[in-house]
Amino acid sequence: MSGQPQLEAQPTYAHPAAAFFLVFFKFAALFIYIFCGFFGTSFVINFCVIAFLLVCDFWTVKNVSGRLLVGLRWWNEVSESGGSEWRFETLQEGQRAVDKKDSFIFWAVLYVMPAVWVLLGVVAILKLNFDYLLLVIIGILLSSANLTGYLKCSKAQRAQIKGMATGLFASGLRAAFTRA
Repeated sequence: MSGQPQLEAQPTYAHPAAAFFLVFFKFAALFIYIFCGFFGTSFVINFCVIAFLLVCDFWTVKNVSGRLLVGLRWWNEVSESGGSEWRFETLQEGQRAVDKKDSFIFWAVLYVMPAVWVLLGVVAILKLNFDYLLLVIIGILLSSANLTGYLKCSKAQRAQIKGMATGLFASGLRAAFTRA
């Protein structure tokens, strides 16, 4: 003991790159949207850059961040009859524990972003800035689609875990009764 206070090592993210890109594309799109008037570029360039960042964010969250940070993935298929079918993929029991910091950042950002885009939509309407309102609508739709997909996926995961627990309990009871 040297008398110096010991600094505790801060726990790190299990997947720091996934957490970084989860936040990067969202906040890059927000930053450019909010400050694009200071850059002096045209609406078309701003629209293309912001829409590109929003699409990159949607794809990254849907296909990479969700799988790595919370062990969930979703997609939507159109059946031959024209109906929409939601598909969900979750980690199997024992594959990998989900890190609490990863899970917190994932769900916090996923819940906050649609609300931020709605707020920016209200501002765009109040300023009568209808050109940029289209970008806000794209942001709301893409972030809400990810939120909806992961909420449905999370419910499916809970149902899958409940079904596995019920199955294990039932098989344990059967094994106990067959021994007796």
